[in-house]
Amino acid sequence: MKPTKMRNSLMHQATFNTKSKQLSSQLSEDLRKKYSKKNIRIAKGDSVKITRGEFKGVDGKVSRVSTEKNSVAIEGIKKEKTKGDKFDVFIHTSNLLITGLNTDDKLRISKLEGKNSSKQKQSQKKEEPTKETKVAKNEKKEDEV
Repeated sequence: MKPTKMRNSLMHQATFNTKSKQLSSQLSEDLRKKYSKKNIRIAKGDSVKITRGEFKGVDGKVSRVSTEKNSVAIEGIKKEKTKGDKFDVFIHTSNLLITGLNTDDKLRISKLEGKNSSKQKQSQKKEEPTKETKVAKNEKKEDEV
């Protein structure tokens, strides 16, 4: 397969799931130590620091995420048109460093910590009572009779 065809399939003709995975960015050192991960998908409300480009060194919160552009808009970063209108500047996710996570989504945090909540619920339901609890239940039934 030609490299151009492969590149097009990865970038322009990618599925939504693939594009979503491409919206990841690196975590800061303290978050790396805490979660033992190097990068994570960016979500609205995350605190980020711009590492490259015109706005290098600027901190802010993510206000919008664009899967089409593979980039995010950050609060407070706007450019001005010649007529005076202001518009959001979209910055590619590879130029960002995540400094703080939005903890509103509990599923996202549990995945980051390595806990899968659905598997935990299923395992709790499937756990059979131990012999001691079975014996205790049998003793209670005998006492009642």
